[in-house]
Amino acid sequence: MLFIFHLLYLLFCSWFYPPITITQFQSLLSGNGLKRSYVAYENISSNAKLAVIASEDQLFAEHNGFDFKSIQKAVKYNEKHPAKIRGASTISQQVAKNVFLWQGRSWFRKGLEVYFTMLIEVVYSKKRILDLYLNVAEMGDGIFGIECASKLYFNKTSKTLTRNEAAMIAACLPNPKKYKVKPMSKWVAKRYPWIVKQMNHFNGDSEIKTLFR
Repeated sequence: MLFIFHLLYLLFCSWFYPPITITQFQSLLSGNGLKRSYVAYENISSNAKLAVIASEDQLFAEHNGFDFKSIQKAVKYNEKHPAKIRGASTISQQVAKNVFLWQGRSWFRKGLEVYFTMLIEVVYSKKRILDLYLNVAEMGDGIFGIECASKLYFNKTSKTLTRNEAAMIAACLPNPKKYKVKPMSKWVAKRYPWIVKQMNHFNGDSEIKTLFR
């Protein structure tokens, strides 16, 4: 029964945004609230789409859900720095976690993440995966999705975000509770110019451009 339910929910999310996610529910319970505003993919600035790819997953258009080179690098880094764990999750993996699972580092949850990542890479288009990511990812304490973040941080819709503004929001994604957009944390101030430079490198990438149409 559970197997049928999660397949039906997977199909449901190929057309509709999730009514609520476990992470969003946890945010409500923790007192951070739930601020979100789903927005259609075509109403999101290409700057926002490019910023999260440049920041979080530069091989997004090419891989099948997993970036094995980044995973190997993360494993080596974590062996040398056990107190500073580094992740290597792709946007697809983050969608699997943010939409269908919960936050955490247990091997059980990681196994489920791999399973759901493989499923969504088969069922969803890359555009739909990016769409879900931009609408569901936490981008501040209790702030979910690019539209809500754009309105709260810059008093504008996500469709009108500039490159710098989109890069600032993307810079908080590794840890949105710690890395603040406003007031801007040192991490965001240091990282967002790097993200803008990476965005500039993708200007002529045809595979990336097809994701924005």
